[in-house]
Amino acid sequence: MKYSVYKTIIAVVATGIIFGCKPNLKAPDPEKGSIDATKYVAIGNSITSGYADGALYYEGQQVSFPNLLAEQLKEIGGGEFKQPLFPVGSVGAAPVGTVAVNAKLILGYKTDCNGLTGLSPIPAAASGDAASLFTSVSAQGPFNNMGVPGAKAIHVSIPGYGIFNPFFGRMASNKSTASILSDAVAQNATFFSLFIGNNDVLGYATSGGVGDVITPQANFDASIDAVVNAMTANGAKGVIGNIPDVTSIPFCTTIPYNGLILDAATAAQLTGYYALSFPSSGVTFNEGVNPFVIQDADAPGGVRKMKSNELLLLTTPQDSLKCAKWGSLKAIASQYVLTETEIANIQSATAGFNAKLRSVADAKDLAFVDVNAFMAQTKKGMTYNGVTLSATFVSGGAFSLDGVHLTPRGNALLANEFIKAINSKYGSTIRQVDVTKYNGVVFP
Repeated sequence: MKYSVYKTIIAVVATGIIFGCKPNLKAPDPEKGSIDATKYVAIGNSITSGYADGALYYEGQQVSFPNLLAEQLKEIGGGEFKQPLFPVGSVGAAPVGTVAVNAKLILGYKTDCNGLTGLSPIPAAASGDAASLFTSVSAQGPFNNMGVPGAKAIHVSIPGYGIFNPFFGRMASNKSTASILSDAVAQNATFFSLFIGNNDVLGYATSGGVGDVITPQANFDASIDAVVNAMTANGAKGVIGNIPDVTSIPFCTTIPYNGLILDAATAAQLTGYYALSFPSSGVTFNEGVNPFVIQDADAPGGVRKMKSNELLLLTTPQDSLKCAKWGSLKAIASQYVLTETEIANIQSATAGFNAKLRSVADAKDLAFVDVNAFMAQTKKGMTYNGVTLSATFVSGGAFSLDGVHLTPRGNALLANEFIKAINSKYGSTIRQVDVTKYNGVVFP
C-alpha cells in the first residue's frame, strides 16, 4: 500500500517575522488613575504562572503576563512582585506522577519512522526538575503570582490543595491547610488580576472528552463569587479576564482532519478491507485526500470517518499516523479526537463561564479583558508594531511548543490586553509592554 500522511511538525521553516517601520511607542506619561498598585496579586492557573513549552521553568516565569504587567505598574507606584521561581537554567517540570516529571520542550531535530529528519518539539532532558517541583519555597514568600498550573476555578478555595497539586504545594504557606485564595487574601492586595477557568474545560478538551469532566456551571459560579468577594472585601480594585475557546488553539487545530492521502490502488484496498471487517460502517476511500478514520461507539461498526468540523489533537502520535496506519487500517482512538458533540460541549461551557466572569466584573465594577476575543484574533493573525503573530503551531510566534500556552511574545501581547482594560476602566495611563523585545518560539 502506498499512502502518506500530512506532515504536521517536521521540517518547520523559520518563522516569517516581518519588521516594518520603527515601533511607535509614544504614550502619555504614566498615571495611576483611580487604582492603587502598591500590592498587586495575580490569581490564575498555568498561563498566569508562566507555564510554557509543556512545563514550568525559570525563563517562562520571568515572562509570565502578570510579571510583565507588574513591571509596567512600577511606573505608577507598583511594588515588588514575587514569583515562586524555579532555579535559573532548570529544565522545568510537568508532573506525570507522584514523583516523576517531564522536562520542558525545545525545538530540535528528530528523525521520524520514515527516516526523515526535521525540526520538531523534543524534551530538553530525559526527565524534568523533580527536586525543584517537590521542594517547598514558601520561606521566600508570600508570592504575588498565585498562578498554579492545573488549578481549576473550583480549586482556588480548597484548603490543603497543595497536597494534591505540587505546583501549589511548593509555594503554599502551609500545603496541608492553605488554599490559593487564603494565601492571596492574606497579602491584603490593593489590586488584583483574576484569570482562571481555562482548566475547568481544558482537561476535557485535551483528553478527547474522556480524561476529565467539564466543571458544572453552578460550581464554577460559586467558586468565582467566592474568589472575587474575598479579593474585593477590603476595597481592592482589579481586572478579570475571560477564557478562550480552547478548540481554537494549536493543540486542537494543527493536524488536519483529512490528512490521509491515498493513491487509487490503496484507496480501493482500504475500501475492500472495511467492507469485509466493518460492513455496517459504510467507510469508503477515494484517491487523493481523505478524512482519517476514528473510533466512535455510536457509529455503525464502531468506526467512521472524521467530519470537517471535528478536531484531531496534537497528542496523536505522529509516527503512528505515518507508519502504523492509524487513521486508515486502524481507527484513531477517541482520546485523540474531539467530535462535534464534544466541541459543542466545550463551547457551551466556555460561553457560560465567560458570561459569569463578565457579570461578576460588572457587578463589582472591575476591569474586564476579553481574552477569548484576543485569542480569536491570534488565530486569524495580527501585526503589532511591525511584528506578525498568529496561532500557527511553531512558526506563528504566539503559542509555545505545547500548543496550549503562550510564548514570551504572546504573553507580552496578553499583558497589553490587561493594561488596555485597566486604563479604560480606571482612567490610568499605564504604558504598554514593548512586544518587539520578546521572542516567539526559539529556533536552533
